[in-house]
Amino acid sequence: MLKAPESLTPPKAARKTYSASHHGYSFDDPYFWLKDPGYPEVKDEEILGYLREENSYFEGVMGAHKALSDTLFEEIKGRIKEDDESVPWFDGAYEYRWAFAKGTEYRLWSRRPRAGGDWTVFLDENKEAEGKEFFKLGGLSVSPCGRYLAFSADTNGSERFTICVRDLEAGSELADEVAETSGEIVWSADSGGFFYVHVSKEWRPYLVNFHALGDSADRKVFEETDTSFFVHIRATSSESHLVIKSADHVTAECHTLPLDAPDAAPSLISARTTKHDYGVDHDGRGYFYIRSNRDEQNFSVYKVPEDEPAGENWQLVLAGSDRLYLTGMKTFRDFVVVEERQDGLDQIRLMFADGSSRHIAMPEPVYEVGLATNAEFDQAHVRLAYSSLVTPPSVFDYHIEDGALTLRKEQEIPSGYDKQDYASERLLVTARDGVQVPVSLVYKKDWQKGGPVHLYGYGAYGLGMSPSFSVTRLSLLDRGFAYAIAHIRGGDELGYGWYEDGKLEKRTNTFNDFVDVARHLEADGYAAKGSISISGGSAGGELMGAVVNQAPELFKGVVLHVPFVDVLNTMLDADLPLTPIEWPEWGNPIEDRAAYENIHAYCPYTNIEAKDYPPMMVTGGLNDPRVTYWEPAKWTAKLRATKTDDNLLLMKINMGAGHGGKSGRFERFHEVAEEYTFLLMAFDLI
Repeated sequence: MLKAPESLTPPKAARKTYSASHHGYSFDDPYFWLKDPGYPEVKDEEILGYLREENSYFEGVMGAHKALSDTLFEEIKGRIKEDDESVPWFDGAYEYRWAFAKGTEYRLWSRRPRAGGDWTVFLDENKEAEGKEFFKLGGLSVSPCGRYLAFSADTNGSERFTICVRDLEAGSELADEVAETSGEIVWSADSGGFFYVHVSKEWRPYLVNFHALGDSADRKVFEETDTSFFVHIRATSSESHLVIKSADHVTAECHTLPLDAPDAAPSLISARTTKHDYGVDHDGRGYFYIRSNRDEQNFSVYKVPEDEPAGENWQLVLAGSDRLYLTGMKTFRDFVVVEERQDGLDQIRLMFADGSSRHIAMPEPVYEVGLATNAEFDQAHVRLAYSSLVTPPSVFDYHIEDGALTLRKEQEIPSGYDKQDYASERLLVTARDGVQVPVSLVYKKDWQKGGPVHLYGYGAYGLGMSPSFSVTRLSLLDRGFAYAIAHIRGGDELGYGWYEDGKLEKRTNTFNDFVDVARHLEADGYAAKGSISISGGSAGGELMGAVVNQAPELFKGVVLHVPFVDVLNTMLDADLPLTPIEWPEWGNPIEDRAAYENIHAYCPYTNIEAKDYPPMMVTGGLNDPRVTYWEPAKWTAKLRATKTDDNLLLMKINMGAGHGGKSGRFERFHEVAEEYTFLLMAFDLI
């Protein structure tokens, strides 16, 4: 096992008395103090001091292997085309594209007249990011008249976006600026203003406003008062209506209003009913199309007259089933596209007004596919984003008239890549309760069973992990690793029921599935005993914490990115913006004794024990609003004080970033290089 260096002393966080009682149970938490009471502002010098100590220790340990990290970084960077650009797309009177100039971190956005001509840059993200440690573009929307650009940016990783407006004809910035938003932007049909969502101090998107250009007083359009619901907005594909969606993870409620009447009051589609999730689009001919799980847990598609949207008027268009999971939907002028999964495999279905439908045939048996940029309602093609474990991200256009599938772009890998050098497999592993868990596996063809295996998992929120390509992963494959993805319960790879079987009182299925996959990889000879490393982020970081508590002996090394490991404390804190919306996923331990007992039984932080743990690398972000910085900090502090081994434990907190780590297309690869360096250290392959 990878040991902590004797020459460096790891930080030791102070222990302070704190206890709490719920439902007759009490627990002590000596590291509770790491949560700054002034959050989201973090100014407590003792807390900041501890985080800096951990960062210094991280740099001290990893600094000895900087040459390897630099090599990995340059290797990964070499697979990225520096002067890359998108496949152009039409929208109204213009053709648009984005591009990267050589050596830059951020995109240039350009357009030209639809008939052709010179490209004009209308947004240079690199200029917007100058002098900033962090920059992330949120929404970017050109007004229907084509004159104004509204865009939103986050400059510290807190996911609080400021919207700015530019006059593209005059080349000037307008005084209009809106701070503290979710980043979403929808223009009114007359280009006189735009809708946006304001976020609260606690980072809850709850208030839809309309900003008229030149007006300093924005108008309230819709307010969500239930703190367990977040609000999001978008325009329908027909660009005729604004859709306001209030939702938690399982229940939704949608309102609409015509974009040519921005002063109109929002109209309700269907009142919220617990566990009824639905979304709305518009066909441009007087009908709303609705994807809903009202009658079938794997969703169905309905249509309803726009002036009579009540549930009793919904007309079934396509029914889901145990084998058919409808994952998305988009309307076009002459057809409707449904993203679906049949027996776990992605499919794209086109449905036409005459009742006929067809699927688009894909070039490989196992892959990931979904809708790409389809900006225009009146299109004669459907643009798709495609990849597989061995095929780089690609863009296809499917032509409606003749059914031809045209490859528009495959991601170029300048340093060289031959897909024929790699192979992939799909395994089925029998979990301890008899359920078959799919596993995707990719490796270089000269890989031998019994070599190092890296196992990745997520398993939450119904977010399935697709068998997609990764340019960074090649650095492990080329060094003799096999890379496996465990499609565990809690995701939706096998339908909505697969998700429901990994949440609430069934949450431990997720952890058990992952451990059982690891044990199978050992038992079947894919990995030698103790030669599996693992990683996961956010809820996948919670997974990492739970499985190392359950079976630490299985793993050679563990990487926990922004890990949601302090589940019990977080779900007991109703003042955190994400807690009420998370109760349908994890349970409400404040009101429900059974939920408290369930979460307490698996919560990674709560269940740290005095035993040996494998080497670990933990990351977090000081400005992260999703998994707050104190979760990885508390996990690291308690684990360091409790575990009985001298294996390496590292933590790095990004002091100027949030949930996704550093920004910039190259800068973020430094963190990947550090992770891979840690894994190679764990396997003694440096």
